[in-house]
Parts: sequence; C-alpha cells; structure tokens
Amino acid sequence: MRIAMIGTGYVGLVSGTCFSDFGHDVVCVDKDAAKIDALHRGVMPIFEPGLDRLVASNVRGGRLSFTTDLPGAVAEADAVFIAVGTPSRRGDGHADLSYVFGATEEIARALRKPAVVVTKSTVPVGTGDEVERIIRETAPDAKAWVVSNPEFLREGAAIEDFKRPDRIVVGTEDEDAAEIMREIYRPLYLNKAPLLFTSRRTAELTKYAANAFLATKITFINEIADLCEIVGADVQDVARGIGLDNRIGAKFLHAGPGYGGSCFPKDTLALLKTAEDHQTPLRIVESVVAVNDARKRAMGRKVVQALGGDARGKIVALLGLTFKPNTDDMRDAPSLSIVRALQDAGAIVRGYDPEGVEQARPLMPGVEFSDSPYAAADGAAAVALVTEWDVLRALDLPRLARTMAEPNFVDLRNVYPIEDVEEAGLRWFGVGRPPRG
Repeated sequence: MRIAMIGTGYVGLVSGTCFSDFGHDVVCVDKDAAKIDALHRGVMPIFEPGLDRLVASNVRGGRLSFTTDLPGAVAEADAVFIAVGTPSRRGDGHADLSYVFGATEEIARALRKPAVVVTKSTVPVGTGDEVERIIRETAPDAKAWVVSNPEFLREGAAIEDFKRPDRIVVGTEDEDAAEIMREIYRPLYLNKAPLLFTSRRTAELTKYAANAFLATKITFINEIADLCEIVGADVQDVARGIGLDNRIGAKFLHAGPGYGGSCFPKDTLALLKTAEDHQTPLRIVESVVAVNDARKRAMGRKVVQALGGDARGKIVALLGLTFKPNTDDMRDAPSLSIVRALQDAGAIVRGYDPEGVEQARPLMPGVEFSDSPYAAADGAAAVALVTEWDVLRALDLPRLARTMAEPNFVDLRNVYPIEDVEEAGLRWFGVGRPPRG
C-alpha cells in the first residue's frame, strides 16, 4: 500500500516508520523544511529509543521517504493519515483543530485517486464529520472515505506498542474503507492484534475515554498515597494489594508527582470541554484534573518540608525533568510545577536529565543545569528524584551523601528501598509511605 503520513511529530514519525517496516511505501510530509532536511540527514526531531535505527533501515530499503511536497505525496496514496498536532486551545482547553482542518483542505485539493483519509491525531467526537464535510466542499468529485484510527502509543515504548498493540481501533461503517484498513494492518494479524471496527464517533471517543480512565487510576493512587502517609500505611503495599485484583490490574497504580506529557493533560481537558458542550458534565474527570494540578505543586512543598520548612538560599537538585523516562518530552511535566514551588520558597534549583535538558532550559528560567546527577547534588541541601530514568535507578548513594551539604533524599517515585537510602547516610523522604523513626 502507498501511504502518505501528514505530520512528522511523535505520532506521525513513529507510525509512518512502523508502517514502512511492515513493507508499505510511506512518504512522511511536513511543512517544516528544516525538520525534513534533518530527517534526510538521519537526525530525529524527537527522542524515542530505537527510532533512529528503524528510520535508517527503512530509508535504505526504499520504503520510507520525507518531503515537504504534500500534493505529490497525496496524489499517489491509497491512504492518507492526518497526524498533526491538536494542542489544548488557550482559554477553554478544547483541542485546537486548526492544523487538522488545514491539512484536510490541502489533502482534498491534492486527491487524484480513491483513498482513505485517516485521522490519526487525537480529535474530539464529531471531527471526522467535519473532515468529511471539508473534503466534499473542497473537492466534490474526489473519492475519499474518512476514517478514525486513534493511536495508543506510550512515549518511550512507541515502536513496541505499534508493532504489538493491545488493540487497533478503526472507526468506519464503510466496507470499502474497512477493507483498505485491514490490508494496511494485515502484518499485525501474525501477532493476533485485535482489530476493532466501530462507528467513527465511537473510535474518536474511545481514545479520550481510555486516557481519562488511566489518568483517573494515577490520580486515585496518588490520593491514597496522601492518606497512607497520615495513617501510617504503605502505598506500595496497598497498590500491590489492589493491583492483584484482575478487575483492577497493577498498571498505573504507582504513586508519584502526578501525570504529565502530551496526552493525559490535554485529552482530559478536551473531554471535559466536549462534555460541557453537550451538557453532560463528567464530575470524576473534573476532579482528576484538579487533583493532578494541585499534586504537582504539592511535591515542591514536600521537598521544602524535607528541609525543615525553610528552603531560602538552599540548593535543591532535581534528578529527572521529563514527564517520564525514555523521552525528551517536557509537556506538562511535574518538574515544571515543582521548580516553581521551590523557587517561590527561595530555593536555588539545579536540574539534571539524560535527554531533556535542551527542552527544559527555556521552560525553567533560573534553573542551573548539570551534566551529571552528582554535579547537580554537589553542595545541595536536598536531592529530589522526579523521573525514574534507568540511569537514576542505580545511583551511588554514599557518593551522593558525601557531596551534599545536607543529607535529604526525596524519592518522589519510591524507587529506592528506605534501608538502602539510610545505610548510605541519607535521610529518606518518599511518597505514600510512613515516616521512619
């Protein structure tokens, strides 16, 4: 199949590359000439483990190419995927669909043969109807089927998720379009990946519902963690106790500083706006958003408490800045709110991250950035582990203790056993676990 992927951001580049690895002929399109030039040179615009090697392999194989020429890519395509950004619109939290609709108009003008036009971007319910209307209005004679095919990729594990998905959701009630989508995803039949066909609106809502539910699990265990600290319970044991229930499951039950990233924050807000527009309030999701926002800043206050309530003039080292490991994504990262809370308390903040420093630098004015966790900790009154990168899971704790001005270790991800931290001569502070002594 010939596929045109419109947008070379996270979703577009990963999806296009994986489709080419299935044997399809894929052209990835972007308006940003500098980005396309960088891709031609093998320079990735995002950090995703293994992506650079997979891109290089499929470019060498002649299955994957990059261009700024949208009309040329679309004219020969059997399927055109829209994978442009849908950021939260300033003011109301609704998804900004201007890029989706702009791309749709360009696609409509470029269609020269029958093709499916697939919204891969995360879009509110009813967007497919508007995409279809734009195509019919712009190119009345074009033969195009509009399909919803939401992505369910985790940053840091996107290639594995694409090739071994839990499910593939396809929103269409047209059998011709369904047959094309079956052919596109046929290589995954070998992995027995469930291919779920629904109505287009159902597919659109499924993505938002899934992310809102996962965000709810994270926020639920974070609130339970707060209760654990007060009553003397251990949130890790609580999470194991409820996670072993097959009806609940263990995933997304790890207490921490709150969710961030490119999906959960904007998707929960967009879902709330959709519900508001249809006068069907989602009170649980409203609470999830409010609690998560408050939690991030509360983690900054937890660090201040570890300093005896006075952070003024003291150095605090934050280890891990991105919203999760194995990505350079800083969107809505908890570290941003933690930094603001610490700076408001008068602390001098240092930061270290294996991949995210360049993305963090413009978002964190006043922060000193270090090239190693030990350099960040030098002379610090507290070290806070914010993102559980592998390189931060095996710190030399005695070395850390020797270089610090005060031995306060705040483990916001509960990575380290309390006994190991204390044996190294550090004072342990964690999340959702009773204080020692």
